[in-house]
Amino acid sequence: MSTLLVTGGAGFIGSNFIRYWLQRHPDDMIVNLDLVTYAGNPENLADVASQPNYHFVRGDINNAELVNELAAEADIIVHFAAETHVDRSILGPKAFVETNVTGTFTLLEAARHRKLHFHHISTDEVFGALPLDTGEKFNETTLYRPSSPYSASKAAADHLVRAYHSTFGLPVTITNCSNNYGPYQHPEKFISRMITNLIDGQPIKLYGDGLYVRDWLYVLDHCRAIERVLEKGKAGETYVVGGMDEAVSNLKISQELLQLFEIPENNIEFVKDRPGHDRRYAVDWGKLKRELGWQPEHSFADWLKETVSWYRLNESWWRPLKAEAEKLYAKTGQ
Repeated sequence: MSTLLVTGGAGFIGSNFIRYWLQRHPDDMIVNLDLVTYAGNPENLADVASQPNYHFVRGDINNAELVNELAAEADIIVHFAAETHVDRSILGPKAFVETNVTGTFTLLEAARHRKLHFHHISTDEVFGALPLDTGEKFNETTLYRPSSPYSASKAAADHLVRAYHSTFGLPVTITNCSNNYGPYQHPEKFISRMITNLIDGQPIKLYGDGLYVRDWLYVLDHCRAIERVLEKGKAGETYVVGGMDEAVSNLKISQELLQLFEIPENNIEFVKDRPGHDRRYAVDWGKLKRELGWQPEHSFADWLKETVSWYRLNESWWRPLKAEAEKLYAKTGQ
């Protein structure tokens, strides 16, 4: 039996991971430390809240006293907690440095003193952007070229995690994932925002020409990858995680959603581009397959349909969050 201290477990990926882990490892204990900001919602885990091997703690990862207290009872730290939305990082970069850099430092210090396995959830956005007209993909050796306050703060956190392995011998692992989608994703994010807009009869809004390309990873495939790294990954290693299908443009996804909703294509509205918008992401997850035997199982087309169905069935969950998200987009003109 192991005890996992999961940070940011009330968020989108974290809550899916906790549910997945409890199903797969019913003898383990999970302590979920989450400040419950705009991105965290305890209702994401209402179905497991009463389980004896799940414990929720509302608190800040920058609270060293609290972090040390919780780490003293843990075997593994799985670090999801982060400010993640690029538009928010443009409006207010300070919070991203405080949470993503300083918060990660606080957790690393707690892990260092107890020699805990520290797994850090990161993003492919730290690598910058790829040109549209090549087959190049990000991998574990790609140089870092972050282009937003969000991706820069995650890059800094990655470097800190590696430094704690090199300097102090802390057993760390890192996963750099591509864009996730699926249930419980905040409606300010690209796919969930498009889906909820269409449910409300509103147009899809696309930055610039809409030809920004992303690699899409279904959240449960991401949870499976983290599980594999925790169980079999090598200390000090980084693993890139991506989806089953080739990266697709935002415009293409918009068109697929309009077809699912049986809505004409003229319901796409092109709006002013955001600063520092990366043109293309694509990832090569070959190392995870070669070394740990992982590969994604969920195709984008099929699980986009499943995601649409989830949002249609869970309007009471996302509607209050949607109202808050619209305030953000009013500030950015979107």
